[in-house]
Amino acid sequence: MKVQQISVFLENKSGRLATLTDVLGKAGINIRALSIADTSDFGILRLIVNQPEEAFRILKEAGFTASLTDIIAVEVKDEPGGLAAILKILESAGINIEYLYAFLEKSSNDALVVFRVEQIEDAINLLTKNNVNLLKGAEVYKL
Repeated sequence: MKVQQISVFLENKSGRLATLTDVLGKAGINIRALSIADTSDFGILRLIVNQPEEAFRILKEAGFTASLTDIIAVEVKDEPGGLAAILKILESAGINIEYLYAFLEKSSNDALVVFRVEQIEDAINLLTKNNVNLLKGAEVYKL
């Protein structure tokens, strides 16, 4: 039920993101989702790609500072309160969400949101027990 995400430390300067995406594109790596959090000096780019381990290797070889992180991809009812319902389940068990972002593609009629949580195994078990659909990595990488 875990999905691998690549986090890349990027200097906040012109062309750095373009270089990274060019490296991945030339290697045939398809970006499925991304998020950037930045400061005036640097940013953290979070990527979900179709071949995470290969992309990680390629980025490291190209000189980027990168890491692989386990996250979960959760189907959320695409309606008012859909996200709140999932967040309440996690909050009821004291599971902290470090960050989340929405996925551009949908696997069904529901929205897809990726979560980085502190207790990933507990979150997977809890959400599954509450009939929340979590996608496997292979399903997410194909979207």
